[in-house]
Amino acid sequence: MLAIQKLNGYQFENNALRVSYIPDENSEAEGGQRGPDNGRRGYGPRGGPRGGSPNSGMPPKPPHADIPLRLLVPTQYVGAIIGKEGATIRNITKQTQSKIDVHRKENAGAAEKPISIHSTPEGCSSACRMILDIMQQEAKDTKTADEVPLKILAHNNFVGRLIGKEGRNLKKVEQDTDTKITISPLQDLTLYNPERTITVKGSLENCSNAEVEVMKKVREAYENDIAAMNQQTHLIPGLNLGALGLFPSSSNMPPPPPGNASGSAPYGCFGAPEQETVHVYIPAQAVGAIIGKKGQHIKQLSRFAGASIKIAPAEAPDCKMRMVVVTGPPEAQFKAQGRIYGKLKEENFFGPKEEVKLETHIKMAAAAAGRVIGKGGKTVNELQNLTAAEVVVPREQTPDENDQVIVKINGHFYASQLAQRKIRDILTQVKQPQKGGSGPGSGPGPNPQGFTEMGSPTQGLTQDHQPRRK
Repeated sequence: MLAIQKLNGYQFENNALRVSYIPDENSEAEGGQRGPDNGRRGYGPRGGPRGGSPNSGMPPKPPHADIPLRLLVPTQYVGAIIGKEGATIRNITKQTQSKIDVHRKENAGAAEKPISIHSTPEGCSSACRMILDIMQQEAKDTKTADEVPLKILAHNNFVGRLIGKEGRNLKKVEQDTDTKITISPLQDLTLYNPERTITVKGSLENCSNAEVEVMKKVREAYENDIAAMNQQTHLIPGLNLGALGLFPSSSNMPPPPPGNASGSAPYGCFGAPEQETVHVYIPAQAVGAIIGKKGQHIKQLSRFAGASIKIAPAEAPDCKMRMVVVTGPPEAQFKAQGRIYGKLKEENFFGPKEEVKLETHIKMAAAAAGRVIGKGGKTVNELQNLTAAEVVVPREQTPDENDQVIVKINGHFYASQLAQRKIRDILTQVKQPQKGGSGPGSGPGPNPQGFTEMGSPTQGLTQDHQPRRK
């Protein structure tokens, strides 16, 4: 850090040195102007924070620059934004200390092109204002439009919290900034385009103020999700978080934990991943949101995750919870369940500051239940302490026709995923041939009659999050 500060601008043989973590061909002077905080973050024009120092004493709060400001601009104004030989856009990057990518080659022939701005929140807002000013001036000069609205692209996972319960957050932004804001419908989303378009209409000043408020909400949602993820994901070896699709592709995901060099064996599995079936219980009123119009959402989700996803019939007319049956390998389970949790949050079935906690069921051979419980409940207690999820084997449970019993897991997404993986690991060990002579019966007896409650009893689970089961 100190070296960068001292070397930037240092005169050597009639030349001034420029030093930065990542070279930026579009910003000629930003190295010498960047403050120590920006330099430490290392986001520079592109890329994430430098890896290898997660415990360097800095707070784990992610830098704002991890999520860029994405704009959608009319194609006819792209030339004016770039300027002759790139002069205009270079001027913007210099003045705002930002890195700006104009995605001209995307969607050839499209009427609008995306622009990504990487900088601090203040830098992003300044660049946005300058771009909006250029577009409005160009529209006036060419008489192509009476007004040019500001269009912001935001990942769908953050839009629900931007809107707020009953639209309160969005209404407040409109009132505070004297703008009219609309958001593109969910039906416009595809697997390859998870972004919604937020259209802001108003004066240049008001649109700029609205951008600040909108992105403040988006960044807050992003940081909350990252914080929740960081609580658990370092405990899941080989987890491919980027594949889940919960975060923008342009955001900087934390690096995978050290010591897991093999990316070909997620979750520590070797060979072809085994198909798993998990029952996820969701509020009955959320079924429509999961299915989507004409079944579109559940079909897209199934294709995205590579899993079979089915909604089981209601067990009773007044049933408050419905069962979603997810079948697929571990990675598919992670993707599918993650999107289900995310959808419930987006559609405001849980409060803006409320964690989404769902109950999931895993079936296992009755003979293996003792291994999950452990001697004197030791294994399950350790499991609960490690994962922060509640794990329960109902006390009076009769094995089904396949001699299987269920394990109930209740918790937020990452806690539930970690518990599921740990339980699957135990079941895999039970299936493997035992070495050293001790068979599967070692430890507590696998007799179903010996079941004990694991951790907190079922009755202790929060009524809001748990369906009543017989």
